[in-house]
Amino acid sequence: MKITSPDFANSEMIPSKYTADGDDVNPELNIEGIPAEAKSLVLIVDDPDAPAGIWTHWVVFNIPTTNTKIEENSVPGTEGMNDFKRTKWGGPAPPSGTHRYFFKVFALDIELSLGEGALRTDVETAIEGHIIAKGELIGKYNRT
Repeated sequence: MKITSPDFANSEMIPSKYTADGDDVNPELNIEGIPAEAKSLVLIVDDPDAPAGIWTHWVVFNIPTTNTKIEENSVPGTEGMNDFKRTKWGGPAPPSGTHRYFFKVFALDIELSLGEGALRTDVETAIEGHIIAKGELIGKYNRT
């Protein structure tokens, strides 16, 4: 599976529009190669360079497999709790330096029986043994 964005290339800078310094909306994402047997998709966006450890910016699950395009500023599925303690996109806001942001998509052979606001750890536990494909896109951002 492949995840891309028309807004930034893999390992390139994320435009400030999609960050806490801009409109703080999610960028458009395109997903290719979703297996026919997939029942749902999960998207997790995180920053492994955060001072406190991995910082979760967005958790979305039960995204329909027919949704090959996640529109800008959209809610493509059920949103889990991020590390900003909210159930919506939380754009990059690094305290210093350039940080990497990993957009990870997982195709599952099930739909998750979790509700809105589920914790990332609960989502990760629920997808264990059910991932049939995955893809990753990395963006970077700094405030200089």
